[in-house]
Amino acid sequence: MQLEFVPVEEFYFALTLAVRTLEEFGSPELVEQVRSRLQEKFGQPSTVAAAKQNTFNYVFLVQDYDNSPAPQLVVSVADWQDKLRLSSDYGWTLDAERKPVRTERFEQRGEFSQALRAHLSDWLDLPLN
Repeated sequence: MQLEFVPVEEFYFALTLAVRTLEEFGSPELVEQVRSRLQEKFGQPSTVAAAKQNTFNYVFLVQDYDNSPAPQLVVSVADWQDKLRLSSDYGWTLDAERKPVRTERFEQRGEFSQALRAHLSDWLDLPLN
């Protein structure tokens, strides 16, 4: 798995209506560690909500991970109410009317979430497992 950061200037074009929460976990301390590490690596987040419960959102395009029939795979690493939130469109795609529909990979979202968490843990050198 390889993650390609989507800067704020390109965020809108990477956004998909199919992105859904994979899991939320952690503590305010872990959230701060992740925010700090992502800021060191990438600078400004892809998007920031102007709300107390959400202060950062880093969006990535995932390379080298099959999400067919969807043409791309998007991952979001954000905070939500003092927890770390991982979201993705893995197992979802948009139909002709741009409505999210489940794909045959939907049942594998738990496995993808574990793989993503392990990758982020190694990549950011943080205890996310």
